[in-house]
Amino acid sequence: MAATRTHLTTSDMYRLASDFAEEHGDNACDYAYRAVVSFEAEGAGDRAYFWFLLLVMLGDIASHRIVPGATITIH
Repeated sequence: MAATRTHLTTSDMYRLASDFAEEHGDNACDYAYRAVVSFEAEGAGDRAYFWFLLLVMLGDIASHRIVPGATITIH
């Protein structure tokens, strides 16, 4: 049985990153980084890329470049 792919919007990713940051606080970026490294080592490129994108948004949240809960605009 083939896996069904779901495409997330930027808003979906932002909401996930915001929720993840709220739940895990200062450890969120570390957890996401570990997921990237682990999935890359397993050869799961799609999963590693998902966590990399989440890590980028978590970094923006941690450095206060984006505010969780606010409307995000991608240029």
